[in-house]
Amino acid sequence: MQGEVETLRKWVADCAQGRMVFFGGAGVSTESGIPDFRSPDGLYAQKYGDVPPEEMISRTYFDRHPERFFEFYFDRMIARGAQPNQAHLKLAELERDGVLSAVITQNIDGLHQQAGSPTVWELHGSVLRNYCMGCGAFYDLEAVLELHGRAADGMPRCPECGRIVKPDVVLYEEGLDSRVLEESVRAIRSADLLVIAGTSLAVYPAAGLIDYFSGDHVVIVNLAPTPRDRFADLVVQAKVGEVFASL
Repeated sequence: MQGEVETLRKWVADCAQGRMVFFGGAGVSTESGIPDFRSPDGLYAQKYGDVPPEEMISRTYFDRHPERFFEFYFDRMIARGAQPNQAHLKLAELERDGVLSAVITQNIDGLHQQAGSPTVWELHGSVLRNYCMGCGAFYDLEAVLELHGRAADGMPRCPECGRIVKPDVVLYEEGLDSRVLEESVRAIRSADLLVIAGTSLAVYPAAGLIDYFSGDHVVIVNLAPTPRDRFADLVVQAKVGEVFASL
């Protein structure tokens, strides 16, 4: 891995100010104790009753069985106490130094912002934001956890209007936010160096965003091979946090 990291370090050092963009997935947060989705120990490999987890986080399931959805959501998808790891911290440092222009993430945990990154485009939303489906009132994570804990059926309901408070996360069958997509495409198009890390590049339309890159170097950092490895200028098969700690 040392040779690959040296090459990445050189490309980062040579990158013009603000011309690096980071595109990350679940593997960025696994070293913070948050499970990914598709690995042998990931969320989709875990049994949860008779319904596959992938089905449970669909909009259809949410609408038909909100009680079961929230049971699963609060049990498996909220990682209270998780802290940014070396990857999050190094990316925030690179942005402070003016090298990195944006973080584009498929994660919903908010750890990039917690680490200090100011420009984060969250393709799949965030557990930190929650909105009433009736009146639109906003609730942060602590508030919605309190509503969940007070409810006999576990469903967070708005004290103002009584409707369900839905997390601002993109479920299967829901579309991505148009502004987040536009800003992500703009950042990738203007980049000279695109670092893709911790993602299987199997979830669309998010994975398709990297096709807008036309800069100098594409780097993929991931433990397992991805469908795009053959198109990358550099592939590092290692933990994301270890690679960024080595920069």
